[in-house]
Amino acid sequence: MTAPNRAAAIIAGGRARRLGGVDKSRLLVGGRPIVARQAELLRQVAGDVFVVGDYPGRPLDPDLPCYDDVVAGVGAIGGVCTALEVASADLVLVVACDLPFLEAPLLERLFDLAATADGAWVRTSAGVEPLVACYQRGVRARVRAAIDEGRLKLADLSGVLDIRELAGSDLERFGDPARLLTNVNTPGEYERIQ
Repeated sequence: MTAPNRAAAIIAGGRARRLGGVDKSRLLVGGRPIVARQAELLRQVAGDVFVVGDYPGRPLDPDLPCYDDVVAGVGAIGGVCTALEVASADLVLVVACDLPFLEAPLLERLFDLAATADGAWVRTSAGVEPLVACYQRGVRARVRAAIDEGRLKLADLSGVLDIRELAGSDLERFGDPARLLTNVNTPGEYERIQ
């Protein structure tokens, strides 16, 4: 059952340079485009599901609205800013379009953590994952101010937002983090998950 105060955005605006410019969201994993897998998953946890970014050809799913970045050319932080602007809910989950193995319980935990802070994201030994995160819609002015000040690295939002972290054994309860957070940035990574 999805909560009406929850939204989820698939951030799909990157150029995929390391993958030769291929639209990562449309790569097939298990015979289905990643974006279709994600939309199905996100509809399990959120009432408002949409895509943000320059999404070539627009959606494979007519019930999946797409929004262009409200601030173009600033990278992933522009996608988060857009998601916060267009969402119709108080809590906004954001996921990168190249993550085929996310699981609903993990996303539910991010919603829970974000409910008592400005947001919540995953942290692994490699660092934070600000595109496997949930943010309060009310922080949109602070995110926009960071953009206006030229602070464009998403991980730096921890300096202006109160962010909870899902890490260590709490994260591992949901499965192997290496699998859950597998993304597709290179041809080799795509080949490995086939």
